[in-house]
Amino acid sequence: MRHSNFWDYGKACITRILNPSNSTGLEVKLNYRIHTDAIKDNLIPQELTPEQISYKYANEADLLNVALFGKTAKQWRDANPSSKGNIRDDANLNQLLVLANIESYNAVLIGQDKKMSERLVLLRELAVRQMKTLSLVSMDSLKRLPGSDPE
Repeated sequence: MRHSNFWDYGKACITRILNPSNSTGLEVKLNYRIHTDAIKDNLIPQELTPEQISYKYANEADLLNVALFGKTAKQWRDANPSSKGNIRDDANLNQLLVLANIESYNAVLIGQDKKMSERLVLLRELAVRQMKTLSLVSMDSLKRLPGSDPE
């Protein structure tokens, strides 16, 4: 598949990699597993019902959504009723990279027994800082990998 520019190609690659259901995204699957294991091991008491457990995982996903996008998945769906995807499907390359990073950081914070409100502040600070840094990076100034196709 040809892409019109380097950014489109990069987003397509990252989107493929960051999709936990993608069989080629091993690193992201492992990252996702680390995050969900942290939730399971630290935030889910044995007495919860399956419905309550699902709610707990959804809350953690929304914590990441709020930290990065400033809104929950439901708020995004309500604002984008004609979209067939979800908030993460609509993310740009930088947002996908930062999402992977804050997911890992959240797993660490969960392991440190940080409360959700404290984690939100820390995750938001990291997301803002990383988005600012990435916005200053020009893909043209980065060295291409050996053997990569020039545009």
